[in-house]
Amino acid sequence: MWIAFASGVFNRGVTVQSPSQGAIPAQYDPDRAMSYLKQLCDLGPRPSGTAAMQRQQDLLEAFFRERGAEVKRQSFETRNPNDGTPVTMTNLIASWFPDREQRFLFCAHYDTRPFPDRDPQNKRGTFLGANDGASGVAGLMELANQFQDLPPDLGVDLVLFDGEEFVWQERRDRYFLGSTYFADQYKQNPPATGYRAGVLFDMIGDKELKIYYEANSLRYAKDVARSFWMTARDLGVRAFVMRSRHTIRDDHLPLNEIAGIPTIDVIDFDYPRPGIGAPSYWHTEQDVPANCSGESIAAVVWVAHRWLLSHSDSDDAQSGGR
Repeated sequence: MWIAFASGVFNRGVTVQSPSQGAIPAQYDPDRAMSYLKQLCDLGPRPSGTAAMQRQQDLLEAFFRERGAEVKRQSFETRNPNDGTPVTMTNLIASWFPDREQRFLFCAHYDTRPFPDRDPQNKRGTFLGANDGASGVAGLMELANQFQDLPPDLGVDLVLFDGEEFVWQERRDRYFLGSTYFADQYKQNPPATGYRAGVLFDMIGDKELKIYYEANSLRYAKDVARSFWMTARDLGVRAFVMRSRHTIRDDHLPLNEIAGIPTIDVIDFDYPRPGIGAPSYWHTEQDVPANCSGESIAAVVWVAHRWLLSHSDSDDAQSGGR
């Protein structure tokens, strides 16, 4: 799924620091963001087509409606690659002010991998996907709390993709099913007002958060990436590092390559940290809430919200909003 450049850096142990040089404003609540992540993980593993996924869909649909969104389900059929049985996939789309001319897309995948296939002890164990799954969704939930008074020239869609990693066997099974379907529909039936840009949240809950430029994001949406990281710099969110580290295949690829939506991947792939000899929680049973941080999620949401407001021409947004 991922192609990462070797770091060549030896593991120096835990070096946890706050993702921001200063205090994160109170409106971006780390405890609240963490409570969202835990609530999702309390559902258990959430692979596509399972009862836990259906419960998650119901929970999130109600959540976004309560915060003023128009919510719809974009469903399609696929096949289980193991036995060919039909599986219904569902993208969840929450829209604020869909008629506005300046529209932005924020997205994440909300399915979890069927098994922790990279776990050194138990490759068929329980995979909760706290960071790789729940953290991006929790980030969108926290971001939704900021949309009650969007400037009058901005509209937003939050999209949760199903089937990002409906995968049992590498090189046999396909990734990015939900985002590919969304991108195909966007291309075949373009909306009256297209997205100016998109931002994908993935693995944003690492306690040792360091988010580098992702190489495919620079390839397809360089201006979006630069402006997003500049916003982080201006806010003093030091978790964002202004150099490239990984080339990652993720849900932003169909959005860029099929739909033509300039979309960046905001991801900390080094979970929990880079370096030879460092542990890795990715796709293991260690991807649990205890290894995640609400402060990390809140810092990313702060940057995303301020970046969004920077595209408004309204006086309120330019003066700082809220």
